[in-house]
Amino acid sequence: MKRTGTTWTAGAHILTGVAGVGVLSLAWSVAQVGWILGPLCIIIFAAITLLSSCLMAECYSHPDPEVGPIRNRSFMEATKLYLGNKHHAIFGVFVQFNIFGLAVVFTSTAGSSLWAILQSNCYHKYGHDAPCQYGDNWYMMLFGFVHIFLSQTPNFHSTRWISIMALVMSLCFSFIGVGLGLAKVIESGTVKGSITGVPSSNSATKTFAVFTALGNIAFAYPFAIILFEIEDTLKSPPPVNKTMKTACTIALSIITFFFLCYGCLGYAAFGDSTPENLLTGFGFYEPYWLVDFANACVVIYLMGAYQIYSQACFSTVERWFCERFPDSRFLDKSFSFKFPLLPAIKMNLFRACFRTLYVATATLLAIMFPYFTSVIGVLGAVFFWPFAVYAPVQMYIVQKSVRAWSREWILLMAFSSVGLVLTVMGTIGSLEELVRAKLS
Repeated sequence: MKRTGTTWTAGAHILTGVAGVGVLSLAWSVAQVGWILGPLCIIIFAAITLLSSCLMAECYSHPDPEVGPIRNRSFMEATKLYLGNKHHAIFGVFVQFNIFGLAVVFTSTAGSSLWAILQSNCYHKYGHDAPCQYGDNWYMMLFGFVHIFLSQTPNFHSTRWISIMALVMSLCFSFIGVGLGLAKVIESGTVKGSITGVPSSNSATKTFAVFTALGNIAFAYPFAIILFEIEDTLKSPPPVNKTMKTACTIALSIITFFFLCYGCLGYAAFGDSTPENLLTGFGFYEPYWLVDFANACVVIYLMGAYQIYSQACFSTVERWFCERFPDSRFLDKSFSFKFPLLPAIKMNLFRACFRTLYVATATLLAIMFPYFTSVIGVLGAVFFWPFAVYAPVQMYIVQKSVRAWSREWILLMAFSSVGLVLTVMGTIGSLEELVRAKLS
């Protein structure tokens, strides 16, 4: 395969991987920790992500990071080479669970956005105090129903057009959110919020809210799962590890500036009343058509992102079953059907059953736990340390043969420990928020 990627194409891929639904909760996250710690936390997570990305970039080629003959074309290949079969199996489970969790988040968020469009139109027609009440369960079910059919897309290579569409939509709704926040600040003429963030009735509730905010910020950043795939597209010379580190620095600088704008402008506009999701929490009523368009962009983005991530899980699970049960007739059985005016479609029976069950289960969990910030906080916190800190550090130690208890080893362990503490804090806070929301 001829590799033609450059710093700019790699940066574009990183932006595609990072820009997404995680940005929607950043204003709420800044509101929980206040004007000093809010922006500082965004910058800290950006720095951690940049450092871990640079460590991983050094591990693409082995044993030499510039001319090593062994290429790690995926995160799972690298974990197997550097960390062994045990870590490879554990991370394999983590990756699939993470992807399934994203399907739940995407379904819940899509239902909220579809609900918000109807709510926005109702408020515009009857006034902001009108009793406009719509449930979002039906819209989650509709979103899941559509994906039962979209999930029958044969493989990841058939989703390239979906990836382009998802990137365009994510940029659209993100820029609209920033623009609406800026317009509201200019309209009111005041910057709302405080140094300590949203006040709480007691210190425990405040602490859990801050921890949840950390989990939400962690959800927005890491792209470790796709870093090696991006680095595998780069041409050489120059050395791909140096090109990748430059691309990571540029892309993360851009995305951090954008995250700061979205989070800080949202908090400045609404202060203590900042909603969990600026586009569905009705901080903005007008122009209603622009809010509707932004939420429509969110839904379209989620349609594409759902398939982009889920196809990776589908292929892994189906490959495992085929290798485990090579003589199974159920795995091999296919059937064809044809709709009028459309070409014949060939369907694999196992693929149809497994993918339908996958989508149905994700939809059911989204209906049971439709709590946006809590769910993404759990996902972001739980997977932040293993993927964004622990794995890069351990791979780098093996790659560079870092001696135990040397100065470099101690610094790397300290860095890993900080990531672990942030993960524990975010997980505790998000789980508490999730349980409390469910019980209430």
